[in-house]
Amino acid sequence: MALRRVIAVVAYLDVAATTRVEPRVAEVVLHWMTEDFGNAGSRTHEYGARAKKAVQQARSFIAGTVGAKTEEVIFTSGATESNNIALLGLAPHGEKSGRKHIITSAIEHKAVIEPLTHLRDERGFDVDFLEPGPSGRVSAQAVLERLRPDTLAVSLMHVNNETGVIQPVAELAEKLRATPTYLHVDAAQGYGKVPADLTAPIDLISISGHKIGAPKGVGALVTRRRGWNKVPLEPIMFGGGQERKLRPGTLAVPLIMGLYEAAKTFRENHDRWEREARALRQQILNALGTTRFRINGDPEHSVPHILNVSFDQLNAEALIVRLKDHVAIATGSACTSASYTPSHVLQAMGLDDDVAANGLRLSWFPSQAQDFDPAQIAQTIASMQPRQT
Repeated sequence: MALRRVIAVVAYLDVAATTRVEPRVAEVVLHWMTEDFGNAGSRTHEYGARAKKAVQQARSFIAGTVGAKTEEVIFTSGATESNNIALLGLAPHGEKSGRKHIITSAIEHKAVIEPLTHLRDERGFDVDFLEPGPSGRVSAQAVLERLRPDTLAVSLMHVNNETGVIQPVAELAEKLRATPTYLHVDAAQGYGKVPADLTAPIDLISISGHKIGAPKGVGALVTRRRGWNKVPLEPIMFGGGQERKLRPGTLAVPLIMGLYEAAKTFRENHDRWEREARALRQQILNALGTTRFRINGDPEHSVPHILNVSFDQLNAEALIVRLKDHVAIATGSACTSASYTPSHVLQAMGLDDDVAANGLRLSWFPSQAQDFDPAQIAQTIASMQPRQT
């Protein structure tokens, strides 16, 4: 029986939270769920052999997208798990070597902030949370100036999930490669969108599938060697030895193959996606010209498909309610949207509480924003803003 559609058809501008699984990807996932359904760890029959071969093909492709080697990719449930394995997995090396200083930014996703807060509060690590200033972009020089002999790692996101601002991870990778400090990059929002950045010699890269049209629940962690030396990670879970003993458990072959297909599809269509996403951004900005608004974050260093704006004397939650039958948008990260507190990202940028509390995030893939009329949202905003006297 076909599933009944229960959500009204509205324009979807919340791809920074999640994307629709594309039909081509869904077909691949279904195939590996119902036909080639073997366990990739089963070695005594063809079902397992086919699954294992498919996983290695996916692993090789994901590695190639970031200029890594096949064996440097481990599959996870998503960027949150990858972040935890990277940061908590490095901690024992820091404790043994006496290098317990970590540099990060105050605009990271909670999946980075919370593991690092745990290391600070429970295990005695010294964590620097750098603030980016109004641009929303952390200075590479500011990071390098904080380096110490005991700095174990720098953890800096690739693309901010609320503002879309691209962080200087490629520049940092080149600078840190000559030091004993490891660079971890949460690339949940940037993977596939700014591909050249991630081919830089970054030690650890966290990837999420559901930001590029793959199913939820799958991602990867790239653990790039420095010459012959592996990143000294220790497991944070145990039981089975899969994925180089860093991520035990039966491999989710259907989800891994969905990630593979989504990554291939996104790569094949990247140039068109970027061109169309940028064109829609300009349409939105042109329409908003009839309102009083400000862009939060440096538009010169941003991905084309995420825009964070605040409107003069206008409550973002009220606007979302007014537009809910027409467009799906958000105030910020889906992981913190239930708290109704000012955005920690916008606050860290030094914006006042009113602006931080009323930032509106629009994020889109052109193929998932069908029937969206930027003029409609602009008219609604204009009607809600008090008249200037």
